[in-house]
Amino acid sequence: MAGDDRIAYATATELTALYGRGALSPVEVATQLLARIEALQPALNAFCIVDRDGALAAANASEQRWRRGEPLGALDGVPATIKDLMLMRGFPTLRGSHLVDPAQDWSEDSPAVARLHEAGAVILGKTTTSEFGWKALGDSPLHGVTRNPWDRARTSGGSSAGAAVAAAAGIGVLHLGSDGAGSIRTPSAFCGVFGLKPSFGRVPAYPPSPLGLLSHHGPIARTVADAAAMLNALARPDDRDPYALPADDRDWTAALEGGVKGWRVAFSPDLGYARVDHEIAAAVAAAARRFETLGADVEAVGALFASPRDALFTLWAAGEAALLRTFPAERRHLVDPGLLETVAAGERIMAADWVAADLVRTALGRRMAEFHRRYDILLTPTMPVPALPAGRDLNDAAQERHWIDWSPFSYPFNMTRQPAASLCCGLTSAGLPIGLQIVGPLYCDDRVLRAARAFEETQPRLRPPLPPQ
Repeated sequence: MAGDDRIAYATATELTALYGRGALSPVEVATQLLARIEALQPALNAFCIVDRDGALAAANASEQRWRRGEPLGALDGVPATIKDLMLMRGFPTLRGSHLVDPAQDWSEDSPAVARLHEAGAVILGKTTTSEFGWKALGDSPLHGVTRNPWDRARTSGGSSAGAAVAAAAGIGVLHLGSDGAGSIRTPSAFCGVFGLKPSFGRVPAYPPSPLGLLSHHGPIARTVADAAAMLNALARPDDRDPYALPADDRDWTAALEGGVKGWRVAFSPDLGYARVDHEIAAAVAAAARRFETLGADVEAVGALFASPRDALFTLWAAGEAALLRTFPAERRHLVDPGLLETVAAGERIMAADWVAADLVRTALGRRMAEFHRRYDILLTPTMPVPALPAGRDLNDAAQERHWIDWSPFSYPFNMTRQPAASLCCGLTSAGLPIGLQIVGPLYCDDRVLRAARAFEETQPRLRPPLPPQ
């Protein structure tokens, strides 16, 4: 094993406690995790950039602060990674595509990356993504397949592919992802880690996404507490995002305790329209019953709304078409064929069709606001199927046309802008993780975190069977 598993799987709180006592140094941790990347990268392909020099320099600066008793806060010296859709100064952001010219000015951090630098986090590098984050799978033309640490023949999920794999494999504590239709929650479910899509605007974003109000930035981590600590940094304001929520100085970790006793919890096994694998259905139903043992009043609900699949596809395809329009048409042969098909559909969408889809999105948000007058949170499966075989875009080609057809639980809550999280609630008989999705009312991110923490404390800590080091 490259390094010590006790360090690789330590939480942020555990690491900083050791730093504070002088029992461990950020440089030791960074060195071990860089060695872990070197050992596991050939098997998993989670990273597209490793910033060894930058990580060691940041770790050394953190070590000096800890020695002086002047840490910057709860993330000082804690290892982190950045999804390669976000700007990270000094390195190209290629977004999994051959289309992006690396010879550009890369001197700016995206807001969330800047906040991690300011908090003293040690950034190990950039993690892989599907091309421009267009699909919920972990492969791209530029960087190839990112493999699931639970079964390397399976996809990691995407588009925050490498982030979830790094979290599961013990390569860093804090992982920055983004989610336009499930891209934090899908790989978190497939890789058995925790991922939070915060309320829209909670984490400022720049440059703006062509997906508009669908796109959210947020944390992936092995524990709810680490994600909450990361959110403390990420949620700070940045005036480059005109849609960012007003400054909020709350401590998201303070929201974790207290449990769900007396809460009104809705459980929808299929949202009224989804087909769900029987093992996943059973595991998520058992997770819902676990909330009853925690003192919540759990009620099974049927259809909440008609499937917004077509409206989502209209918004998604139009956004991807607008994105690809910024690159030379003669280079399109370099693009993922599935993305080209989506773009072709997007180029046929009329403005009136886009507006009609946006009205569906707005109506869905209103419907869920009404729903949450009665229920504190909603539970669903995160994904209806286990991780797909690597390199395959459809789960059932006879009944599906697009990846969104096997991902029915995630994108409705991008459309509504609500906070939603995924955490592991068990394994299939084949040893693949199963994700439970927790959805809260708009802007009630604290409620989602508190419910996730309560459930997490009832579950065993699971680790994937990593390849020999």
